[in-house]
Amino acid sequence: MNFAGAAYLGLSTLIFLAAASAAKAWTIAPSAWRLILVLALYSLGNLVMLRLIRDFGMGVALSLSGVIQLLAVNVIAFAVFGENVSAIQGAGLALAVIAVALITVGPFWTGR
Repeated sequence: MNFAGAAYLGLSTLIFLAAASAAKAWTIAPSAWRLILVLALYSLGNLVMLRLIRDFGMGVALSLSGVIQLLAVNVIAFAVFGENVSAIQGAGLALAVIAVALITVGPFWTGR
C-alpha cells in the first residue's frame, strides 16, 4: 500500500469514526440534525471508500477498512461511551487483527 492509499484509508476511518460517534449520540438524544449529520458522514465515508476500492480492489479495501474501523470504533465505545466486551468478543477482535495482518502481508509472501 502506498502513502496515498494509507492516507485515504486513514481518512475513511476518521470519517466513519465520526459517523459512528454521531450515531451513538443520536441514540442517546435523537434529533433531526444529528440524523442528518450521521447520514452525511456515512455518505462521505463511502465516497472515500469508492476511491480505495478502485485503487486496491473491493476485497482488500473493504476488508482492511472494516477491520480497522472495527477496532477503532471499539476503542471509542470503551473510552468514550463506557461499553465493554466479553472474553469471546475480545478474542474475535484479536482474530480480526490477525486477519488484517495476513491480508496486508499476503501479497509480499505470494509475490503478487
